[in-house]
Amino acid sequence: MTVTPQGPAPAADARERKREQRGWYFYDWANSTFYTSVITVFGALYMSSVAADDAKQDLARNGPNPCVDAQGQENNLQNCDVSLFGLEFPAGSLWGYLLSVATIVQVLILPITGAIADRSQYKKRILGGFALLGATASALLFFVADGRWQLGVALYILGSIGYGASIVTYYSFLPDIATPDERDAVSARGWAFGYLGGGVALALQLAFYLSHESFGISQSTAVRICFLSSGVWWAAFTIIPLRRLRERQAPHGSERGLGVVRAGFSELRDTIRAARAFPLTLAFLGAYLIYTDGISTVVTVSAQYGTEELRFSDEVLIATILVIQFVAYFGGMAHGLAARRFGAKKTILGSLVVWIVVIAAAYFVQEGQALQFYAVAVGIGLVLGGTNALSRSLYSQMIPAGKEAQYYSLYEIGERGTSWLGPLLFAGVGHATGSFRYAIIALVIFFVIGFVLVALVPVRRAIAAAGNREPAVL
Repeated sequence: MTVTPQGPAPAADARERKREQRGWYFYDWANSTFYTSVITVFGALYMSSVAADDAKQDLARNGPNPCVDAQGQENNLQNCDVSLFGLEFPAGSLWGYLLSVATIVQVLILPITGAIADRSQYKKRILGGFALLGATASALLFFVADGRWQLGVALYILGSIGYGASIVTYYSFLPDIATPDERDAVSARGWAFGYLGGGVALALQLAFYLSHESFGISQSTAVRICFLSSGVWWAAFTIIPLRRLRERQAPHGSERGLGVVRAGFSELRDTIRAARAFPLTLAFLGAYLIYTDGISTVVTVSAQYGTEELRFSDEVLIATILVIQFVAYFGGMAHGLAARRFGAKKTILGSLVVWIVVIAAAYFVQEGQALQFYAVAVGIGLVLGGTNALSRSLYSQMIPAGKEAQYYSLYEIGERGTSWLGPLLFAGVGHATGSFRYAIIALVIFFVIGFVLVALVPVRRAIAAAGNREPAVL
């Protein structure tokens, strides 16, 4: 183990670094199934319907049922009310509320998790523990049936905690396994590998889900098996990084039990105070939070735009998701190559320009023209993974050594804390104009502002201020 005054250093031997890096990539591969399958696709489809089933059962016992029409067909889920802790709300709103609560919980937990990880000599155990929590919660969603949506709420929150806390710890390994000149390529490969893993898992699950009748199982059971497989996938592939990564954190203290938590709070308090001494790092973080909100909004509203504005079928939307996942692999790898030649900052700026072009193209997609929609999906995939990957690596250059997990917790909670702005703008413009075309083009503002702010950040000065060595190409 090598520890310098600047903090833990990557292995001196290039072959040993490559081995650790290849192991590190696999955690992107492992956890991507949670966001892609459990959250984006199957969770959004399933949770509200389980809550509605519970509401139907209650209404069947207590009187007329607004969840179904006069012919007994399912009505709008917004007509089916459910209650939790004395609060009543439509079943159709459950998913949105659940994601909001899970985000708030992460905002509260991630900073202290990062502080403890930075202080601990056992970052791998923390990574593995939270990954196991998330994977187990995902697998246990198999038991969410017969109206047991409250169990699903608890498991989704636990899964989100495991996902967010493990990601913060995982990101903090990047400076430990890659030199400043290697980080852009390593981060880009990891992100690309993650999209490939998420895409492979989702493709297999969708093939199973769409052919569930040939297996003699119900649609509900098929979704629950997909949840179970996501948890198994996440847990199984996490074994690889846990075996490959090494511990390099120098001891900070001998606390145990609750003492570790108290020391973590103390460390977090000191870091927040010290962060004011790195205004350029915070400036880049602010720019990132703006354009990543635009990125996440484009991804989350694309299905709504395709369904309500462009009138595409579910089959087209599913194919679009898979196109984005697999193209994002090649886009991430291409961003790593571009950063090696032009530097991370210039590549991010170029990527933001492409985002603007892609959104403008989405505005002009004609109703029912699936090939045009697929072309936009290809454009999104080319810049989706790479923009975030290079942001992750460039940010790592501006973080004070030994504080990586804490600064990445700020990175993660900042992203979640601002993630409501884009959807709010999209919904507001759509409501005011009556057209989602104007709503989608309005998202360009996030990328324009992000471009200007990133261009204004003197990243060389930011890296020097954090006490880190500058990469040769920036």
